[in-house]
Amino acid sequence: MKIGIIREGKIPPDKRTPFIPAQLRELSEKYGDQLTFLVQSSPIRSYTDQEYLDAGIEVVTDISRADILFGVKEVPVDQLIPDKTYFFFSHTIKKQAKNRALLKNILQKNIRLLDYEVLKNQSGERVVAFGRWAGIVGAYNAFWTYGKKTGLYDLRRAAECHDLQDLKSELSKVSLPPVKIVVTGSGRVGKGVAEVLGILKIKQVDTQEFLHFYFEEPVYVVLSSSDYNRRKSDGGYDREEFYSFPERYESHFSKFAEAGEILIASAYWNPGAPRLFELKEISSPDFSLSVIADVTCDVDGSIPTTFRASTIQDPVYDVDRDSGEELPAFGKQTSISVMAIDNLPCELPRESSAEFGRQLSEWVIPALLEEYSPILERATIARDGDLTLEYMYLTDFVNQTDIPNSHE
Repeated sequence: MKIGIIREGKIPPDKRTPFIPAQLRELSEKYGDQLTFLVQSSPIRSYTDQEYLDAGIEVVTDISRADILFGVKEVPVDQLIPDKTYFFFSHTIKKQAKNRALLKNILQKNIRLLDYEVLKNQSGERVVAFGRWAGIVGAYNAFWTYGKKTGLYDLRRAAECHDLQDLKSELSKVSLPPVKIVVTGSGRVGKGVAEVLGILKIKQVDTQEFLHFYFEEPVYVVLSSSDYNRRKSDGGYDREEFYSFPERYESHFSKFAEAGEILIASAYWNPGAPRLFELKEISSPDFSLSVIADVTCDVDGSIPTTFRASTIQDPVYDVDRDSGEELPAFGKQTSISVMAIDNLPCELPRESSAEFGRQLSEWVIPALLEEYSPILERATIARDGDLTLEYMYLTDFVNQTDIPNSHE
């Protein structure tokens, strides 16, 4: 079985890799009689071609000899090789309009698509993810944005830091007033956010303290879905019902938007669930959020001010409170500054790649050698020119000819 590591083709380019050189060397030594590894030459990957060659891994220009192809981000349609098996983040399972053509071409080209986002164990927990790194870099960028907006301090960009230790050292420059910070989510991404808040020694408080107490130091609250969603009929909350029938619920996040100044959004969002707030609410004088770091980066999703993904090169845009229109970053003090980079771990690409590769080595490589792997079956979105049973709900989405942009 030949396994190929593809060159990232999405623009802007992503420097991450599914496996670092040392991991491929270890896998070759362990599974040498069953697996062969090829790496497609790349000028932008954070690990150079020479590092792979030094690890004894073949580097090629044409990757078509490989049976199974591993990437990170969406593969451009014109780079898809028919009749192959691909692993990458396709960003299609929520019917993301921008990737409809990608999924359609995958079906037309008879490709088996396995999506990292749905590689889960028997308990339904994801087994490979960049979440921790998205949380770390997303939280760092929230404070970078706050520093730029207020002029209180100046940080280097995360991408300019050599590694995680360098980034942690840079955080020593942060000097905060008694600001209140709202964090949504406590999964992998939320834990990454918490790492940064811990480095900054910011105190965590509960929801009642956050809403009703005054503090002389910065504080943060971590919200779960029960804290800002309530049943429309009676104001109650049932976790199982919320996840099964989110349309029965409405948001009551507004009280946190009134108390907090910074929002770091790191909670998974079901498209059927209510948004945290509506765009019209930001014009209220009570709406106090001035910096929103949308780590989840669901465009037109849980955070209505996330009009589009921002980029590492251009990380922030502002949203005017009165008109609801996008403005250049930091041009108007009263506007809301939005950080919504969709490839945050790429700012620390070598370390985030190493952790991701460890997860793949533990969960996916052994599964590829099994005659039948439940983990891989559950993660298979398309095969033999059709959607698999679990993803048949995407049929109408794939067949749509025109999908309007709801923001426009």
